Parts: sequence; structure tokens; C-alpha cells
Amino acid sequence: MFKKMSFSTLGAAFLLFAFSTVAFAASEVAIAGLKYFTVSVFAAGFGIAVAAFGGALGQGMGLRSAVEGIARNPESSGKVTVTLLIGLALIESLVIYALVIALILIYAHPQSAGIAALFGTGH
Repeated sequence: MFKKMSFSTLGAAFLLFAFSTVAFAASEVAIAGLKYFTVSVFAAGFGIAVAAFGGALGQGMGLRSAVEGIARNPESSGKVTVTLLIGLALIESLVIYALVIALILIYAHPQSAGIAALFGTGH
């Protein structure tokens, strides 16, 4: 536990120092773009975490109810299974929508030219 925490702390410190040195050498537009990008990445990560957590809870509760229903009435297993699979697909589609929104937050932002120039990949 301590070893994992120390590696993650070391990694976070490394990223902080790496981005701070780049930010000090950059222009104001690039710094604003980097701040926007950083906030977008954190928002996307938090959004995916909440969506995955909610989707997993919803799928677990749906599966539990379907298994209980089949256990009470085994003759209805075909209808319950079809309904369960449709419900699970709809729940998973909501998580995929959250993933799409997170990718839009990360890759489609107005300061992309400033960030590209900051990292030396722009023209």
C-alpha cells in the first residue's frame, strides 16, 4: 500500500515539476491553454469515474433483480434474459456517452493551437 502511494506521489510530483517548467517558459496564451487543458483532463477523468461507478451499480442491481426473478419463476427466464440484456446495453450506452463527452473535453478545446505551440508540435 505504501509502495503504491509513494510511486503515485512521486509520479504526481514529477508531472507537476515537468508542467511547471514548461509553463514558466511559455507565453500567456499557452499558459491559459495549458490551464484549460489541465482542468479539462481532470473534469473528463472525474466524469468517467462517476459514469463507470454509476453504470456498474446500475448493471449490478439489474443483474441481481433478473437472477432473483429467474430463481422465483424459472419458466420466465427467456423473457427476463432478453429484457436484462436490453437494459444492460442501455446502461452501458450511457457510460459510452460519458466517454465521448470526456474525449471531446480533452481533444476539442479552443486553446489547442496554444498547447500545440507550447509543446513544440504546432506549426
